Amino acid sequence: MSRKVVIKLGGGLITDKGREKTVDADAVRSVAKFIAEITDIGYAVILVHGAGSYGHILAKKWSIASGSNSSIIENQRKAVSQIRKDMVELNTIVIDSLELHGLQCECLPPSDWAIGTGKEFSGDISIFENENGVIPITFGDVVDTNDSKEFGILSGDDIMLRLSTEIDGVSHAVFLIGDAPGIMDRPPNQDGAILLESWGPNDVVNSEHYEEIDVTGGIRLKMDRAREISRNVENVWIIDGREPSRLLELLTRGQTIGTRIMPS
Repeated sequence: MSRKVVIKLGGGLITDKGREKTVDADAVRSVAKFIAEITDIGYAVILVHGAGSYGHILAKKWSIASGSNSSIIENQRKAVSQIRKDMVELNTIVIDSLELHGLQCECLPPSDWAIGTGKEFSGDISIFENENGVIPITFGDVVDTNDSKEFGILSGDDIMLRLSTEIDGVSHAVFLIGDAPGIMDRPPNQDGAILLESWGPNDVVNSEHYEEIDVTGGIRLKMDRAREISRNVENVWIIDGREPSRLLELLTRGQTIGTRIMPS
């Protein structure tokens, strides 16, 4: 059985979060090149990506994360349908870049296989086993909740947790972010911010959550889910997706520039 790596492409890496439906084509192409290279050295890849400006802006406008609101429900339902279409569009862009390198991919939208939000969502995780060389790809999405909320947002970070800990043979779980080399001791846009080469639950970090854009928890949720993954997976990292060669370096040398997540 091939060694498996679960990779999360952050929405802020592959899109411009501040501009609706704006993909960073250079970032997508660059990441795709190195994903192809790690398959060449024998890794089976399972891929998750964020929504970025293909989901967060519209979801924020209509409070999709909070579930149904009778005063705006018709607009919410239209937004849910549009977000799902937009996410498949973004996923197609990612898949097209991977297929240019000869990779076979399968799009698995969460709205087709998952119910509920948060890390306790239900769904058949086994569809991501990747035993045939086809890369399964999913993403943060609006899903049905089968309760009074009607719908909600299932974060790609929660999906990362479940895939990384429930699929057999996962040796690495890697979060590729788009605004820093890893976890910093303070927001990366502040002067003097320092990269933490490792991070555990007892390490204090002054993180920043952009509530005006993010609807699923930002870097703090990534850190929390990465910590949970590290209890079961030996190599859990948050690294700079703008330098995707570091992904290959990590898988070939066991070390790179970034933050290794330590279990509690």
